[in-house]
Amino acid sequence: FDELYLLTDARSVCNDEITKQEVNFLEKFIGSQKLKSSKKMSPILDMCGGQGRHSLELARRGFGRITVLDYSHYLLNVGKKKAGNEKLNTSFVQGDARNIGFLSESFFIIIIMASSFGYFVQEKENEKILREAYRLLKPSGNFLLDLPDREYVLQNVKPLSNHRVNEDIMVIRQRELEQDIIYCRERVISEKKGCIRDKTYCTRLYSPEKIIHLLQEAGFSSISFRTNFMNREKENDFGCITNRMIVYAKKI
Repeated sequence: FDELYLLTDARSVCNDEITKQEVNFLEKFIGSQKLKSSKKMSPILDMCGGQGRHSLELARRGFGRITVLDYSHYLLNVGKKKAGNEKLNTSFVQGDARNIGFLSESFFIIIIMASSFGYFVQEKENEKILREAYRLLKPSGNFLLDLPDREYVLQNVKPLSNHRVNEDIMVIRQRELEQDIIYCRERVISEKKGCIRDKTYCTRLYSPEKIIHLLQEAGFSSISFRTNFMNREKENDFGCITNRMIVYAKKI
């Protein structure tokens, strides 16, 4: 997750219109919560938040006390610079979502957006993130998890896709499905320099039943779903994020 990622995935992660649509949804979600303090000043954690595109847009709309947590120094520095230029009150912290180190019960709302969960082949590592989110939530706090829609992906996943980033760079993705894990080999080809990246990463797919079980094991309750979130199937092939589902959970 570096400067090349912001090129290869720019159609989604650098698309201001998509970010605004997703934050419209987040703003309604936050507004629906019965929080003890002002909704716009309740502490929010954007887990695996990258360059903080959702948090920065929330800050532009008057939300304060937002923390972006990510593992990538590069993406965090991009977000910090933008927050500084726009004088936005958003904090950026580098860390591992499985063991962040913040004090327990620090946040009223925790979000994981844009299919940023399920990257570990070993499921126990993904479970650590859910347990950490539970630990960090205040009692009656709310957790929002944005995941690929498993059924849509299983029915529509394409073994091969490609798109051109610009006149120089082409992205080629080869996908294989194995027991609810999508293994994606991503090759980034420059006409000037040749192959500049050849990496394989994985994304786990979760059925509602499976994610309910994992959330309950972590301690969450009052779990519900919204399907067909940010459906972009008419636009192009965006892999696992072409169609997504939102999972809501609560810490009682």
